[in-house]
Amino acid sequence: MKKILIAIDGHSSCGKSTMAKELAKTLHYRYIDSGAMYRAVTLYCLEKGFFNDDTLNIEAIKQSIGDIHISFELNEKTGNSDTYLNGENVEKPIRSMEVADKVSPVAAVGFIREAMVKQQQAMGKDKGIVMDGRDIGTVVFPDAELKLFVTARPEVRAQRRLDELIAKGETVSFDEVLKNIEKRDLIDSTRKDGPLRKAPDAVVLDNSDMTIAEQNAFLLRLLEEMIKNRRRRQFIPAPIASSQ
Repeated sequence: MKKILIAIDGHSSCGKSTMAKELAKTLHYRYIDSGAMYRAVTLYCLEKGFFNDDTLNIEAIKQSIGDIHISFELNEKTGNSDTYLNGENVEKPIRSMEVADKVSPVAAVGFIREAMVKQQQAMGKDKGIVMDGRDIGTVVFPDAELKLFVTARPEVRAQRRLDELIAKGETVSFDEVLKNIEKRDLIDSTRKDGPLRKAPDAVVLDNSDMTIAEQNAFLLRLLEEMIKNRRRRQFIPAPIASSQ
């Protein structure tokens, strides 16, 4: 099958990344975590002192945006792609609660989104990409052959996120994580540039009560059906030979 673009959008902590990684491995595609790119920019801003409490110094980051280069490289040990910020592996620090608490305001800035979208579109020019985020199917790749919009109940997402943080050794409460998720949902869905919304042709998946195995099975069935439909559309019956 000819390589395609697969766009997976949805709310924070709804399992998009896990789903996208597994799908990319199955198809032998590249996986791009667009959310990690905004987290990397957020980490850059924190390290440079561009935050005053929750307020981002817009002029400071505007002058520096051209110096922010994000790439993804395969981690041979995990089999997943790690995020690199200006050549440095930042996969671990970008997953902290400190970054999670600041990433939505950063991702809402128009010129930051414009810079990241350009990098994302360059990554997908040869297709064979599975990319997840908030605006992949609506802004980054509106012509993607397969689009998914993933969601889950806030409480379910909070518990999943809490489990991840505890596994990494962070001390945080369920209420703190839930509050962060609800805050991010509001900012993501109401921002001016690239808001979180479902593309008209996206398939909706509520995975609140699904296991990872059930998610993967759902995606594979969806892909199989898409392949069948594409073959039907491309099939042109041969002319019937005349008996005369």
